[in-house]
Amino acid sequence: MVVNEELKNRWFAVVNPHAGNRSIGKEWENIHRTLMRSGLEFDFVLTERPLQAIELTGNALMAGYRKFLAIGGDGTLNEVAHAMLGFEGYRASEYLLGLIPAGTGNDWGRMFNIPKKSAAAIQTIVNGKEFVQDVGLITYFDSGHQKKRYFVNIAGMGFDAMVAQKTNKQKAEGKGNALSYLVNMVTSLFQYQPRIIQVEIDEKKYNFNTFSMSVGICKYNGGGMMQLPNAIPDDGLLDITIIKKIGLGTVIAQLRNLYTGQFIKHPKVATFTARNVKISAKKPGFMMEADGESLGHAPFEVTILPLALRVVVGD
Repeated sequence: MVVNEELKNRWFAVVNPHAGNRSIGKEWENIHRTLMRSGLEFDFVLTERPLQAIELTGNALMAGYRKFLAIGGDGTLNEVAHAMLGFEGYRASEYLLGLIPAGTGNDWGRMFNIPKKSAAAIQTIVNGKEFVQDVGLITYFDSGHQKKRYFVNIAGMGFDAMVAQKTNKQKAEGKGNALSYLVNMVTSLFQYQPRIIQVEIDEKKYNFNTFSMSVGICKYNGGGMMQLPNAIPDDGLLDITIIKKIGLGTVIAQLRNLYTGQFIKHPKVATFTARNVKISAKKPGFMMEADGESLGHAPFEVTILPLALRVVVGD
């Protein structure tokens, strides 16, 4: 494999024109002009389908790029990071990832104070403030086949996975918007049935009748809900929140507290930290999403990779 040494100092931008209800596709010319004026040296490519960002980033890594920009939502960021972390010979100290957010959730960017305005986000990249964060690695099943996926924010199971699945379907059809997640969350309250799961947290086993479960690195998902309010992204630990079976009225009453993190004080909520988590379900259909992207079904295993990804962050 021939690597172009000159590419190591150039940014490779992976642009998802469908992100943010196709807002990037409409604004890409303005974003491109701002990038050109910023003084950043970069090349770019536009994705045309889901998961293509993984393939395109992989090709760029083999060519010699070491600095990457995800221009899109949390899903685009996840795909670029997944390709980087799985690259042979990858070392966090030699690779760098930045985000220009344009998705409907932008929860990773919220954690690290990445501005929503593209010009301000580009200036954040120029400023170059860096942080090295932990990463999660999930083992899961999809149509009977075991698969693995890295994630940089939060993985959600149960109710959260149902809401993400609905939202992603709408995005694929060009119908998603900033309110989609909230609307799907409300409608799913009348459809989701809690599941009995066994959770092994650093080898200690528990059984829960579970409404939802979150495991992750950062605090936010679902467009600003603080599912893991105590998460520290570089402490070498996964944060875990389990909401046990609760009534519809309690869920509705706690909606505001989901955005402040206060819901974890409710007696039906359990929180943990761990380096490894294993989840199995007594009945099939216990699903997972990671960084907002729908994955597969239990059994799951989630492992922490400490200080595995160097990223550009805001002030």
